[in-house]
Amino acid sequence: MGKPTGFTEYLRELPADRAPAERISDWDEFHYHMESAKLRQQGARCMDCGIPFCHTGTLLSGMASGCPINNLIPEWNDLVYRGLWREALDRLHKTNNFPEFTGRVCPAPCEGSCVLGINAPPVTIKNIECSIIDKAGKKDGSIQNRQKSALARRSP
Repeated sequence: MGKPTGFTEYLRELPADRAPAERISDWDEFHYHMESAKLRQQGARCMDCGIPFCHTGTLLSGMASGCPINNLIPEWNDLVYRGLWREALDRLHKTNNFPEFTGRVCPAPCEGSCVLGINAPPVTIKNIECSIIDKAGKKDGSIQNRQKSALARRSP
């Protein structure tokens, strides 16, 4: 998964936040988007840890640990690292019907369960998930088509 030495070569990076004065004038996201090269580096940080606790949603002492919907996180991190955005979107859709929503509202217990987080900052899983949707989903129109079909099902 990812680059075998990626977690030692690249530091955790997050997108910059927009200024509050700018954000109050619109409904856009409050983070800027990261460029593809930086996202691929973040995907490279996902190591072949053997037992990826990040995608195993469970409760430990009453607290959430890992992805509650069991997303296949190491797999789509590897696909992002290799630049296979459409394949990463397909892998994400195997476990998540609406990642364009859940990827933004989830508090990301997966990052707290990342094995890399034992001695270094964890992989930026939430940011990568949102980027998969933004890059691959919007490019091929799958998000718009799914939203239209969901609305059509709800209409009388």
